[in-house]
Amino acid sequence: MGVTACNELEGTGDKGFVTGDGVIATLAVDDRESAVVYEGDTVDGDQLSFQDLRGEVVVVNVWGSWCSPCQKEAPWVVGAAADLGNQARFVGINVRDGSTAQAQAFERNYDVDYPSLYSPDGEALLAFHGVLSPRTIPSFVILDRDGRIAASIIGPLPSQRTLVELTQDVVDEADDGTSDG
Repeated sequence: MGVTACNELEGTGDKGFVTGDGVIATLAVDDRESAVVYEGDTVDGDQLSFQDLRGEVVVVNVWGSWCSPCQKEAPWVVGAAADLGNQARFVGINVRDGSTAQAQAFERNYDVDYPSLYSPDGEALLAFHGVLSPRTIPSFVILDRDGRIAASIIGPLPSQRTLVELTQDVVDEADDGTSDG
């Protein structure tokens, strides 16, 4: 059973980014649109393509080193990645950092061991049309094995457990054969 939720984003205020209240949305398999298509450079200078990740459940974490909610939730995200192990692949999208050095320092500080695309202008977020905007941070999107958006959390992560359980639901549907992949 899929449930969708409307996103009631607040204005940017003096924060310089759009805040949400951690709204969780899920999409039933039949309601999912086409796969996310985007490729770019990571903060480490490697190439990463969402198309190459098809066949895996992917958790996308939108973050910036300057974002205080991102700093607070970083240990939870790293913990969720460890909890899920090889059941899901984690990919970050770093936005609005002035240099890759800032992003790399954040990753070292929080022991982030998954790759992050470097998108200082937020262009990478346009690939998630209808869910993310270039200023939607922090946020999470879970892609099914077909690369389609299956779930999202817009705003700060409520808990590590929330991210694990939401991702596990997408993993389980794929294991049950309810996805097309």
